[in-house]
Amino acid sequence: MKKIKHVVISGNIGVGKTTLSKKISEKFNWDIELEEVKNNPYLNDFYNSMSKWSFHLQIYFLNSRFNQIQKISESKKTVIQDRSIYEDYEVFTKTLYDSGLMKKREFNSYKKLYNTILKNIKKPDLIIFLRNDNIEKIINNIKKRRRSFEREIDKNYLIELNKYYNKWIKNHCKKNIIEIDLTKNDFMKDEDFLKRVFDTIESKINDLN
Repeated sequence: MKKIKHVVISGNIGVGKTTLSKKISEKFNWDIELEEVKNNPYLNDFYNSMSKWSFHLQIYFLNSRFNQIQKISESKKTVIQDRSIYEDYEVFTKTLYDSGLMKKREFNSYKKLYNTILKNIKKPDLIIFLRNDNIEKIINNIKKRRRSFEREIDKNYLIELNKYYNKWIKNHCKKNIIEIDLTKNDFMKDEDFLKRVFDTIESKINDLN
C-alpha cells in the first residue's frame, strides 16, 4: 500500500467515526487524532443553549482541528483524524447559522478566520465519509455512549446536519473520497463488511496519484 500522511474520517454525530477510526488505526498501524470532547469546556453549555454558545463551541473546534492538522504535518506516521476542518464550517457552522442559532456577525467572523486557516494548511490525502440516512439508528448510537450532554440532543438538528453533510460531500472533489454507507450496514456486527471497508481503503490509497 502506498504511503500517505493525512486521512480524515467524516460524518454526522453518532455515525461511528471514533469507533471505526480506532479499527482502521489498528488495522493499518496509523496514529489517531480524536475530536476533543472529554475536556471541551463548551459542549454542556452548547446543548443547554445552542444559540448562546454556538459561536464559542465552533471557534473551539476550529482551533482544535487546526492544532491537530499542524501535529499531523509534523508527524512521520500516517494519521487518521476524527472529522475534518471542512465539516466545521460547511456542515456545523452553516447549519447553526441557517437555523438561526448563530448570529450573522458571528458567522462572518468565523468564516474569515476559517478562510485564513485554509490558506495555511494542506488538504488531507483521503477522506472517508460515513453515511447513515437512518436518523433513529444514529440516535440509538448516541444513547449507547451515554454522554450526559447529548441526552437532550434535538432529532431535527441531526436531520439538518445530515442534509448539510450530503450537500458538502456531493460538491466535494470525489478524487480522494471514499463513501461508506452505514444505513443498513454495521461494521461492528458484520466482519465481512468491515473487511470490505479495509479493502476499499487500501485500494483507494493505491489508486491515488
